[in-house]
Amino acid sequence: MPSSARTTSKDTPGDTPDGTLRAQLASLTTEAFRPELAGIDLLPTLEIARLMNGEDTAVPAAVADQLPRIAAAIDGIAERMARGGRLVYAGAGTAGRLGVLDASECPPTFNTAPGQVVGLIAGGAAALVTSAEGAEDSRELAAADLDALELTADDTVVGVSASGRTPYAVGAVVHARERYGALTVGLSCNAGSALAAAADHGIEVVVGPELLTGSTRLKSGTAQKLVLNMLSTITMIRLGKTYGNLMVDVRASNEKLRARSRRIVALATGADDTTVDRALTAADGEVKNAILIVLADIDAPTAELLLSTTDGRLREALAAAG
Repeated sequence: MPSSARTTSKDTPGDTPDGTLRAQLASLTTEAFRPELAGIDLLPTLEIARLMNGEDTAVPAAVADQLPRIAAAIDGIAERMARGGRLVYAGAGTAGRLGVLDASECPPTFNTAPGQVVGLIAGGAAALVTSAEGAEDSRELAAADLDALELTADDTVVGVSASGRTPYAVGAVVHARERYGALTVGLSCNAGSALAAAADHGIEVVVGPELLTGSTRLKSGTAQKLVLNMLSTITMIRLGKTYGNLMVDVRASNEKLRARSRRIVALATGADDTTVDRALTAADGEVKNAILIVLADIDAPTAELLLSTTDGRLREALAAAG
């Protein structure tokens, strides 16, 4: 038989682009098939729920294994953001949506400036609600999205990808690091990933094969959400956007948040409702300023001046007020 007849794509899938990709996926922990779950569709609903719940319990332990790497990344992010840098998430599909979600929650929670925390998803805003999975294959698209932000060396780009091989996420990290000298973080759910290798800080939360083969919106998505929560929340703590465990930079944009603002001032100061309301009115609704007014017994302009000279750090402003 001629050698050409022995090298069809059926016989050697690795010789074609599709075969190469299939071989790559087959090697990933997140894509592994679990034969013991092959009959899951035949089980009672409650048993499936128990199985799924049991799977999820493995996620926190996997995150715990990466805490030193997560902490090191946070310190680097906070250092740059203190100089005016931005935090940028870049991912495709579920990973991209989780990044956009985390970024969108920073303004109301920490009163971050517009564009200070950014979520990029392959395919743009439409990909948040409609699948645009083909966009994940383009490194060039990631580079263009970062160029549009006019990235600087003080910015941080976090590539997010369960597989750790998604071209959009890897491309974002490589472009940010090589062209701009930005700090880079690679968050994946497979060991030895290309994404982690390309980044200054590689975080690999290995949660194991999914309940449904390759459905990385499950354990992998949960792990990514937990890590992104840490990256943004602890960075904001380091930047002085909390006072203890109180969200003193909360933006009171609706009735619930206005009620929360009053409660935060009361918890921080122990003041009665009348004093709290008076301070918040004087501070134009700024929680941090209101707390300083009450605790330091100063007027609103003085509180504003003290906070401006301490980069908005309430503890330092209180110390400066004597």
